[in-house]
Amino acid sequence: MSSLLEKCFSLCASEKRPALIAYITAGDPDYQRSLAVADAVIEAGADIVELGVPFSDPLADGEANQLAAQRALESGMTPWKVLDLAKEIKEKHPSVPLVLFTYLNPVAYSGGLGKYCGDAVLNGIDAILPLDLPPEEYSEYEKDIVSSGIKTVILVAPTTGEERMKSLCSNADAFIYYVCREGVTGERKEFASGVHERVELIRKYTKLPVVVGFGIASPEHVIAAAATGVDGVVVGSAIVRKVEAFAHGKGSLKEIKDFVSSLRQAL
Repeated sequence: MSSLLEKCFSLCASEKRPALIAYITAGDPDYQRSLAVADAVIEAGADIVELGVPFSDPLADGEANQLAAQRALESGMTPWKVLDLAKEIKEKHPSVPLVLFTYLNPVAYSGGLGKYCGDAVLNGIDAILPLDLPPEEYSEYEKDIVSSGIKTVILVAPTTGEERMKSLCSNADAFIYYVCREGVTGERKEFASGVHERVELIRKYTKLPVVVGFGIASPEHVIAAAATGVDGVVVGSAIVRKVEAFAHGKGSLKEIKDFVSSLRQAL
């Protein structure tokens, strides 16, 4: 785990609460307003920010995140501009860990994965979550990732068997992200069931923090997630929806900030 991530999770644990992890799509709706959104979620109490690298074929994402990626790409966002954005965020908020949430294609074809990850570290990124990297292929990319100094977040799904879970956990050195629902990202009406049991099973195979996400969309969901004993709670699509309203002039930065503040207060 990066020292900044370790400090963040330790601080949250000392306050007897999980970390609030806010996901935003980098460059949505454009570079400058995305920077303002990042400021807003951090000022509202987000402990960690996940920056989504916009991609034209985001298979794991629901409608909200797909539209966000489209807006970002149309505004001219590229994987390299994501790093410029990260640098500006980190300069203003040096104690806030930043995690890249990305598919392999956009970063692997931006000069190579090793170079991109190395530059990401130089620009303030603490960890990377490669969405579409199966454990059996991790060894192909391990040298590039490890040599760059960036840390790795790994996804574990509700359907992941124990042997595969063990393999996945061995590839991570930042934290484990438990996807509490099958399917794509997006808001849900109810918090998922069986999360506590799955988190306890994951803890058999790792000492790293375990966070939960996918479908967490309200303060009530955050409260339910925190009750499962996780180390962090990820809220994505619900924030992205607020950014969408902001992009179309139907919402404001204050509304984004107030929403994230309500999530933080629930912890």
